[in-house]
Amino acid sequence: MNIKRAKKEIKDSIEAYLKKDAYGEYMIPSIRQRPILLMGPPGIGKTQIMEQIAKECGIGLVAYTITHHTRQSAIGLPFIREKSYGGRTCSVTEYTMSEIIASVYDKMEQTGLKEGILFIDEINCVSETLAPTMLQFLQCKMFGNQKVPEGWIIVAAGNPPEYNKSVRDFDIVTLDRIKRIDVEENYEVWKEYAYQAEIHPAILSYLEIRREYFYRIETTVDGKMFATARGWEDLSQFLKTYEAIGKKADREVIHQYIQHWKIAKDFANYLELFEKYRKDYGLERILEGHYGEDTLERLRFASFDERLSVVGMLIGRLSQFFKSYCEADRYVTGLFDYLKQYKACGNLEEVVARAQEEYEDLRRAEQLTKFTDRIYRRVLMTMEKYLQMIRTEHLEGEEAFERVREAFAQEAGMREQETEAAAKALDHAFDFMEEAFGDSQEMVSFVTELNTNYYSIYFLKENDCDKYYKYNKGLLLEEQHEKIMKDLDAVEEDLIRG
Repeated sequence: MNIKRAKKEIKDSIEAYLKKDAYGEYMIPSIRQRPILLMGPPGIGKTQIMEQIAKECGIGLVAYTITHHTRQSAIGLPFIREKSYGGRTCSVTEYTMSEIIASVYDKMEQTGLKEGILFIDEINCVSETLAPTMLQFLQCKMFGNQKVPEGWIIVAAGNPPEYNKSVRDFDIVTLDRIKRIDVEENYEVWKEYAYQAEIHPAILSYLEIRREYFYRIETTVDGKMFATARGWEDLSQFLKTYEAIGKKADREVIHQYIQHWKIAKDFANYLELFEKYRKDYGLERILEGHYGEDTLERLRFASFDERLSVVGMLIGRLSQFFKSYCEADRYVTGLFDYLKQYKACGNLEEVVARAQEEYEDLRRAEQLTKFTDRIYRRVLMTMEKYLQMIRTEHLEGEEAFERVREAFAQEAGMREQETEAAAKALDHAFDFMEEAFGDSQEMVSFVTELNTNYYSIYFLKENDCDKYYKYNKGLLLEEQHEKIMKDLDAVEEDLIRG
């Protein structure tokens, strides 16, 4: 299955494992809570989805790459203790607490969360001395003689043997005690994530044209050559930073991330073309509604790759508009919720203190994404500014609230500006697409990308765009038509076999 489906399967399992009965006992007792084993190629996001799952489920996360550990750090260090058995004193070997188990307790103390995920990566690549400990861990939920705390779900990940020479096979006894989920790379699923993660538009445009290069691992006479989802994401962040400091990435730099020389060279060449297209076509002018017949004429005679690249550039720039709208909307909505509390209690200082405490609780529990953290801090800064304003102006009661409401209206006005900017850019983009391509494959690609992009979906849920609904309706009808034709073909085949 793909990583999106695997994430849902894990979340559903965690929800079931943590469900309690009327007496406060887990409905599935700890001994029956099978550890989840996620098996799949490297670099497709197995570790990353665990962070997402922990935040979405509101539980803790302790993650370890077990290949970095020795048997001693996993089960603890031995020490001698004297004990009496039948009146006879004996020296007995005991162990200090496992570093991994201690980390779980540390996380509980740090976050205040009593339930969580203990994630062990590369579990089938351990050393000879650690292998029995890992089998005991999966079978008994123990490291040495120490149990994983109740309420902590074990999730492990590993790579199939074709990707790692160090892989060890699990025996049937172990496999019969776990929930195994096999996952594989999937470009369409990754693309949904990529828009939210703001992957560089050049990478998204390139992979739309060269999907076969999204994930590839080959063995050659010179060793392993590979391109992975992790590599593309890390390269994306590097490219954006390079652009910010005025530097250009060549094929050698790209090869440091995409360690498949043919793909690295191909993308380096494409990156140069992408920058040329961005400059020649005047992306900003297009989204402002300014473009000439020469631009349209050039596109009519351009190669299909070039035409798709222009579509990718438009989507990439529009995504920035949609993200700005999303951030402004979430910020204003969050601020409005706290101001409603202020109106109800009449004490802004109390509301600010409560908001600060709520933020600190979420931050300490590691339940905030980078995006939501930024929204929270922005809301708190504005509320503190309001508090300082009414103190400086010596306002109280209804007069103070009216002054804050006036200030809030300015923030709401800024959201309207972001809404208008995004709506105009989208309208201009559709105008350009109609004139340049008409109702063509490029338009289908453009609308499909709008339906995939997290931020465009967020914008379109709240704001109307007639041309989007027109073309999206046509796209849905086309998909329904294709489905009907496939169903008819299947019926015809059944009749022939008949």
